[in-house]
Amino acid sequence: MKILKTISAFFRKRVFCYYYRIILGSFGKNSVLVKPTAIDGPGRIFIENDVIISDGAWLAVVPHTGNFICKLSIGSNTYIGRFSHIYAVSSIRIGKKVLIADKVYISDNTHSYTNIAMPVIDQPVVAVNEVEIKEGAWLGENVCIIGASVGRNSVVAANAVVLKDIPDYCVAAGTPAIIIKRFNYETGNWQKTNAAGEFI
Repeated sequence: MKILKTISAFFRKRVFCYYYRIILGSFGKNSVLVKPTAIDGPGRIFIENDVIISDGAWLAVVPHTGNFICKLSIGSNTYIGRFSHIYAVSSIRIGKKVLIADKVYISDNTHSYTNIAMPVIDQPVVAVNEVEIKEGAWLGENVCIIGASVGRNSVVAANAVVLKDIPDYCVAAGTPAIIIKRFNYETGNWQKTNAAGEFI
């Protein structure tokens, strides 16, 4: 019975890999996409080799703002946790070896709310800034990234809301997120910073 289950799981994985290679812009070797909640605009999604996207993900690339060359790309050896929500109307680029925890939201857009006579749900989606999560970054659980980028090997603490770019080799936390630590090249250590970004 155990052997049959193993064989069944193997063939099921092969079938889904074949399916994703057909519908997505690209789906790399040894990549895994486990039971996504939804995939919108699959032809605009490009996944490199050895990527793991855990169950419950919602991946969407939809030209709500009229940008028909919108794209989501995910670099090799990246891990994306359960129930993550990634929604692009322009461009979201996730680099290689990025670690993304559960329930993370990444978006390059927001709803307009400028017309106070109209419910927000009836107002248009507007693009903000393109998003790039650079190689080696780590996003903690429940992080929200909205129209901002995260630098190489930077860390965003759990529950942070990132609205402004985080440079390379920094630690950011809070709502909205601010830099609380960065790598000091002179000492070769990670060091705390004040609100102005100066070492303390």
